[in-house]
Amino acid sequence: MSHLGRVAAVLLSALAAHAQAPTPKTPTRITLGVYSFKKPTEVWNQFQPVTVELSRLVTKELGSPAVVELQVTKTYEECLDQFVSGKVDIVRFGPASYVLAKNLEPKVQLLASEKEDSREVGLIVVRDDSPIRSLRDLAGKKFAFGDSQSTIGRYLSQAELVSAGVLAKDLASFTYLERHDSVFKSVEVGDHDAGALHLDTWKELNAKAARKLRVVHKFDNLSKPWLARAGLPPEVVTALTQSLLQLSDPAALKALKVPGFVVSTDAEFDMVRKGMMQSEKFAPPGAVVPAKPASPPAPAKE
Repeated sequence: MSHLGRVAAVLLSALAAHAQAPTPKTPTRITLGVYSFKKPTEVWNQFQPVTVELSRLVTKELGSPAVVELQVTKTYEECLDQFVSGKVDIVRFGPASYVLAKNLEPKVQLLASEKEDSREVGLIVVRDDSPIRSLRDLAGKKFAFGDSQSTIGRYLSQAELVSAGVLAKDLASFTYLERHDSVFKSVEVGDHDAGALHLDTWKELNAKAARKLRVVHKFDNLSKPWLARAGLPPEVVTALTQSLLQLSDPAALKALKVPGFVVSTDAEFDMVRKGMMQSEKFAPPGAVVPAKPASPPAPAKE
């Protein structure tokens, strides 16, 4: 065979092998929605190890490539809307956001819940030099809540105030500041006399605060559930659940500040549903409540 003949044979053999090679599968893309419980850039950076590890685990479970892509929204409301409308596939929600999502779309599915060594704790805090010693002392004071859909920042803290006999009409004013870190800062600088936030936020920010905040009241909360949108293919839902339950990567778990995940059921959230119903008494329809400040403190710049 001539030199040209041998070259042609090699080329034909290569083309035939290429034609027989399997076409790479298009990766299954899964969008993970997370709302900004602190600065969006911080949330983005925090969750990168989680998306990387989940992508690896889901790929293994499906037996084909999968990519989990993070989508950070500025508010709880935006994340809830995108999830219920099917624009994001899975979300990491607070318990109250799960209850709201389930009410709006009964077909959303629980994947798993973050495992906690103990129940998550919500706090009502004041400045260390404040004369406020109990919830009853909040009458006539200015109060800062988090997001209007936050489990700790709104619903359960309001339920605690109601139980203590402090309603919206009894406060000088109250404001929703959207994020836990914004609540901390507002109380620290004295724009509000007290506020509701998560234990982890208090610990983290109090360690470096110019003025320390003191805990007046603690209350329990459930850990965060992860959910799948209505209509997500069953095999993807199963792969996601198994991946979360298997997740053990130290970097991913450190980012989430949990030791792992556990199976979760809808009935577990009845405690939160009860608190949300109780919170409705805080400012019932038609009740006279103090006017909110015209210009609430802006969230910290990114």
